[in-house]
Amino acid sequence: MQAAVSVAVFGAVLFGFSCVDWLNVFGLRKTVVEDKLGALWWEYFSAGTDFADDSLRLAPADSLLGVLCRANDIPRSSVSLHLVECDEVNAFACPGRHLVVYTALLDSCRTESELAGVLAHELAHLTQGHVMQKLMKEVGLATLVTLTSGSSGTEMLGEVARVLSSSAYDRTLESEADALAVRYLQSARIDPRGLADFLLRLSADDELPALAEWVSTHPGAAERARRIRQLAGE
Repeated sequence: MQAAVSVAVFGAVLFGFSCVDWLNVFGLRKTVVEDKLGALWWEYFSAGTDFADDSLRLAPADSLLGVLCRANDIPRSSVSLHLVECDEVNAFACPGRHLVVYTALLDSCRTESELAGVLAHELAHLTQGHVMQKLMKEVGLATLVTLTSGSSGTEMLGEVARVLSSSAYDRTLESEADALAVRYLQSARIDPRGLADFLLRLSADDELPALAEWVSTHPGAAERARRIRQLAGE
């Protein structure tokens, strides 16, 4: 009987600990972990990345991001946009409010509203703290604190890079980002259905599955597209 009680108490304590936002408890979310991780990760990522040195190609995305930020009272200077030369259809948010877009994704967007939809979705991940939540779940707080203490090697940073670019968000965070993206787009007077169209087209195109990394890391495309259209008032 005593053993059963002990197990029950241990389980309750463990559950309680799992429900606590330890980054907020210790004041680490912004002041220590995310800022330091953002700087460390960006140094690691940029050293081995082929950035597209083409301001004309980046201009449409930069302009749309500016429109979205202004319409939603988000300081444009707080978000760093980067265009990477890569044949994967992908874009992802990173620690330190970096937003990375691959050239293949830029080329795959057929309309301005499709590109704006992708940017709005990733912007929502940034503003809602989803990047750190994802890393907490996939990598763990201990690893993140070790990284920011300067006592780790490049292997941990490599794992962070892998999680950010190729690991899926859970459905709760995806739904939250989609809903906020719709609001961002509507505030900017951009048709949110472009995001739904982009999701459906990439997930249905027989020639793209091997390249469409953005769809595989943002699962449930058909259901999400339906919900986006509902939120857009269709």
